[in-house]
Amino acid sequence: MPTAPSSRRAALRRPAALGSLLATALAAGLLAAPEAASAEGLRIHDIQGTTRVSPLAGRQVADVPGVVTAVRAFGSARGFWMQDTHPDRNDATSEGIFVFTGSTTPDVAVGDAVTVSGTVTEYYPGGESAGLQSVTQLTRATWRVGSSGNTLPAPVRLSASQIPDRYAPDAHGGSIEKLQLRPGTYALDRFESLEGMRVSVQNAPVVGATGHNELWVTAEPRRNRTGRGGTLYGAYRDPNAGRVKVASLIPFAQRPFPVANVGDELSGTTAGPLDYDNYGGYTLQATELGKLTDRGLKRETTRKQRGDELAVATYNVENLSPKTPQAKFDRLASALVTNLASPDIVALEEVQDDNGTTDNGVVDAGQTLKKLTDAIKAAGGPAYEWRQINPVNDQDGGQPGGNIRTAFLFNPARVSFTDKPGGDSTTAVKAVREGGKAALSVSPGRVEPAAAAWANSRKPLAGQFTFRGQRVFVVANHFNSKGGDQGVDSRFQPPARSSEVQRTQQAGLVNAFVKQLLAADRNANVIVAGDLNDYQFSPALKALTAGKVLTDQVDRLPRAQRYGYVYQGNSQVLDHILTSSHVRRVDYDIVHVNAEFADQASDHDPQVLRWKP
Repeated sequence: MPTAPSSRRAALRRPAALGSLLATALAAGLLAAPEAASAEGLRIHDIQGTTRVSPLAGRQVADVPGVVTAVRAFGSARGFWMQDTHPDRNDATSEGIFVFTGSTTPDVAVGDAVTVSGTVTEYYPGGESAGLQSVTQLTRATWRVGSSGNTLPAPVRLSASQIPDRYAPDAHGGSIEKLQLRPGTYALDRFESLEGMRVSVQNAPVVGATGHNELWVTAEPRRNRTGRGGTLYGAYRDPNAGRVKVASLIPFAQRPFPVANVGDELSGTTAGPLDYDNYGGYTLQATELGKLTDRGLKRETTRKQRGDELAVATYNVENLSPKTPQAKFDRLASALVTNLASPDIVALEEVQDDNGTTDNGVVDAGQTLKKLTDAIKAAGGPAYEWRQINPVNDQDGGQPGGNIRTAFLFNPARVSFTDKPGGDSTTAVKAVREGGKAALSVSPGRVEPAAAAWANSRKPLAGQFTFRGQRVFVVANHFNSKGGDQGVDSRFQPPARSSEVQRTQQAGLVNAFVKQLLAADRNANVIVAGDLNDYQFSPALKALTAGKVLTDQVDRLPRAQRYGYVYQGNSQVLDHILTSSHVRRVDYDIVHVNAEFADQASDHDPQVLRWKP
């Protein structure tokens, strides 16, 4: 990799070193107080410095030159980007910066040559406690326009050759802010060295579908490619450095933001200043958008289970309640009937109570489930029955007042449910021995609902079924979310995954319950399914499969197919179906109908396991 992009090496002159400038300023008494004016001759690269935090943070600077490269004329964070047309030869120092004007639209135009005076600040998106990196910017600014219509600096092209394979320096969990940037070694350092500068991507594959007028592309098209055009997240050490979020500064009336699916392409050039925010990190704020090339991504349809196969599915239906528009119920029903071929048992996650997020003590979800099963029947599916247990009000997390829970749907024409009374929100289900085989003490029942691991989180729901004379135990799960974890682009490296502790504890409890069943009958047919909110390589999944009591079916798929959720351009695994050793002859499929599409019925893809006893 070259030590500096060619567009940055073409300097007309090299300014005095930052140290000598600061020494001159200090000798003159200009930097004696936080608000003192800085020395003359400071450039943008002097303000940006060679670390993530400006050496002039908190100071005033005067008459900093640059050319306006982009204007943000909407929202509460308006302002403009400017860039020095006379860069230095240090690849670690950015030549661009954002001038923040708040809710006031700045009276400048792209191509204006300006000199700006203001205060150097470090802005932390989401607040400093969020753990993200900061953006160096000028605030309380004034400026003069010297000329207009000037040629803009050529954008730095983001490509595989420009982005190091190593993602971030290792600070053993500490901050990397004061570390010298090494843009030839670490991807995060490369992006930071370009903060505020014009960058571009060429013929960029879309790896995260459009949402909130944003999408994700990759500058490394060949890296960890999925079979459907995404970027596979397969290890903590490799978060796919080439991912970049694309937003737009182009007025919507002039150019509507492209509605893209994974696998589509922004053909041609997409260019603009490189920004940073708390919804994904480094963001290309496009002043030029490539043409959307539709690659024709289709929703998948799995095969129908044979007569002697039991089909068990899991589907996170994303905050479903009677207040949800009927169109979503219809789409979920269509997916279950057509794309999933009417599974015999469905473990549902994120089923809300009968009045959704209204927090008035209602916890029952009968209306929610009836509305869904009615929609399934109207779509030509079976007359599903359901089983579930109402949670204690406001104790299971999710949207406040929603009382989300897991639930079972099952087709009584294909499988029977063994009802055993006594299961409620606080009673723990136990494995017992009955008729020489494993059985449940209550069915449905909740797994260790009083355990601290389930605080403010969904409790697993266990059910006993019978298929072709065989007892089958299904455990529906929805582990705690990743909320509170530091992002992969955090200023703390490696980032802390604090939520992982609770998930690992939850996984240990489910593992112990499966061991109870296997202790009662080593040939017990156990299927553990649901949204586990963690990866197949995570400590939580290691805890869940400990002792080899369960096999995670996702590990048996070809590597490029191991995903059912897309987050910030990474195709990844959050939902799982796991089986005990006696559940051998299986066919497992993640059915891609949501996560890769701009138009979604849920943010999760469902999956199905077909088992032949």
